[in-house]
Amino acid sequence: LPPQMWTNSINQANKMALLTWTKETGIDLVQVNGQRRYGAPPPGWVGDPPPAGTEVFIGKLPQDMYENVLIPLFQSVGKLYEFRLMMTFSGLNRGFAYAKYSNRRGAKEAIAAFNNYEVRQGCAIVVCKSTEKCELSMDGLAASVSRRELEAVLRRVTEGVLSITLYASPCQKRAQLAVLRYSSHQAAAMAKKTLMEGSTRLSGLEVRVDWLNPSLKQKLQSREEKPSSSSRVQGGKRPGVPKPAPLPPVLRDVLDRLNALCQRRYLGAPLFLTKCIQANPNGWLRFWCRVVIPGCPVPFSGFTWVRPAGPGRSGHEEAKVAVALQVLRLLGES
Repeated sequence: LPPQMWTNSINQANKMALLTWTKETGIDLVQVNGQRRYGAPPPGWVGDPPPAGTEVFIGKLPQDMYENVLIPLFQSVGKLYEFRLMMTFSGLNRGFAYAKYSNRRGAKEAIAAFNNYEVRQGCAIVVCKSTEKCELSMDGLAASVSRRELEAVLRRVTEGVLSITLYASPCQKRAQLAVLRYSSHQAAAMAKKTLMEGSTRLSGLEVRVDWLNPSLKQKLQSREEKPSSSSRVQGGKRPGVPKPAPLPPVLRDVLDRLNALCQRRYLGAPLFLTKCIQANPNGWLRFWCRVVIPGCPVPFSGFTWVRPAGPGRSGHEEAKVAVALQVLRLLGES
């Protein structure tokens, strides 16, 4: 038999074994956008999703091997929160999968037990820690595209977008590059697949989507830390002074709103990290800020300019308020 026919005949037998297994166990498998998923959460799960570092990548899988073999195998070393098998249109798997455990120990046990493990004679698989990237770069955006316009498009075709930051493209003149941050590696991977396969266009231009390269990220952040020499405050002539950002009259109100929102959604109390990295002669301070919310898979990070509300103030409280406002917007609260 030709190789493709041979693969199809073996695949049909394994598909029947998979169907029998799902009926006997009652396990529900959901196929969405090129992947078949179990769990997230699994039956009986109580509490928040597992933290980062609990997912493993599984590679070099035989293409006609399915969840009826893989889930019991990987469940044998720890409780699975989620299992995702990447699928082709023909019904074969794409040779790789992801297993997320209830804790980091389960992921470590899976790597120790199954890396270079022969699932069939002569078929050794690769199991390693998943990188869990959450950021994409979108290059080639027209200079006229606004953040609001881009956000509207992304929310229509992808899920889980947390933040969008626009920069001048380092590769193309009169173009923009967007850094897109998603709620999880899975959300980012699905967004990348959707945007790449859909040949996304904005203002008539085709854009390129890829994982955010660490060196590019560092380059963009270092560029962001240096205010443009041509920037001016309205009514003033001193360069390098940021445009004032309006703050509510009572600083505590914004922090209370974020705390209340996190409590209402059972996310846990937010933790603020602020560091002053630059002082301006006009009294403005530039802060690096990070907000860690236990129920969110990734922290919120960024830069902001603030002006202390009065003499003797360090600016840290004002920085907290500024970043809290951004987090509220990202979480859907204006």
